[in-house]
Amino acid sequence: MKGMRSVGILATGSYTPEKVLSNFDLEKMVDTSDEWIVTRTGIRERRISEPNQASSDLALEAAKKALAKANISAEQLDMIIVGTVTPDTMFPSTACILQEKLGAKKAAALDVSAACTGFLYAIATGSQFIANGLYRYVLVVGVETLSKITNYKDRNTCVLFGDGAGAAVLGPVKDGFGFQAFELGADGSGGALLSQPAGGSRIPASSESIANDLHYISMAGGEVFKFAVRVMNSATEAVLDKSGLTKEDIDLLVPHQANKRIIDSAVQRFGLSEDKVAINLHRYGNMSSASIPVALDEAIQEGRVKEGDNIVLVGFGGGLTWGASLLKWSTEEAEGGNK
Repeated sequence: MKGMRSVGILATGSYTPEKVLSNFDLEKMVDTSDEWIVTRTGIRERRISEPNQASSDLALEAAKKALAKANISAEQLDMIIVGTVTPDTMFPSTACILQEKLGAKKAAALDVSAACTGFLYAIATGSQFIANGLYRYVLVVGVETLSKITNYKDRNTCVLFGDGAGAAVLGPVKDGFGFQAFELGADGSGGALLSQPAGGSRIPASSESIANDLHYISMAGGEVFKFAVRVMNSATEAVLDKSGLTKEDIDLLVPHQANKRIIDSAVQRFGLSEDKVAINLHRYGNMSSASIPVALDEAIQEGRVKEGDNIVLVGFGGGLTWGASLLKWSTEEAEGGNK
């Protein structure tokens, strides 16, 4: 990014619904057990949105927190990018709905659909507008209400997913800090391994598609697991290499919160101690595009992130997609702001 502005995260915010769905609750709904779920996934409970809560409602709460911490008004935002596979509507975009709720009248707005990698795709996109000087402040939100598309009769998927939102305000930071590297990838040949088959133009909504449960999440768990272990490691190695760093330089790894065994594989691969990994999936399950920003926000709130830390954000998702970023942490905004 030679000759371009350094871009970082000025502040974060997160929101999860109040309703908790525990493993013991699921035992009453489907043929499973707390022991089975914890042993295979590490998940103990997840948050569930209310029937009248849409993704934009969760995104609004996370966004307001991030803006307040950044001391930036909604009117100062130049762009809003929302990563989600559970939009309020197919159109308008959830980003446009969020723009109206925030009162961010001058902000461009768009959604990014990259499943669990959505937040990483979104920050990679938003940071470019700031780096090249076109915009100054970009709000990025990863949000999901996966409970709306989860089949609670399918024990292989219903134990995994939860709802939540995480937000980040991107802006110019002092030279040498902020995003050092991105690695994004996709393999469309694996798209069918993790999908929502119906609801688009291929299989429009019909009584038949509803009867056949085609509007719920469909996942080939074993294949996705193997893919995840491989790309979590390779994407992390790629951003380390692009940044001229080694695994010993990682101060905090913030992985997508899908499965404890996948995270453990990365931890072992990079020789990280427990204090250098952000893990919260035991409380929230897999929140798709919200997982990484919520985990990052909680790590910041816990005092685990300090000036100059090398933070790796890494994830994978449907598409199939994957992504990673290396961020040299600083919330000190570069001069020339319009606060």
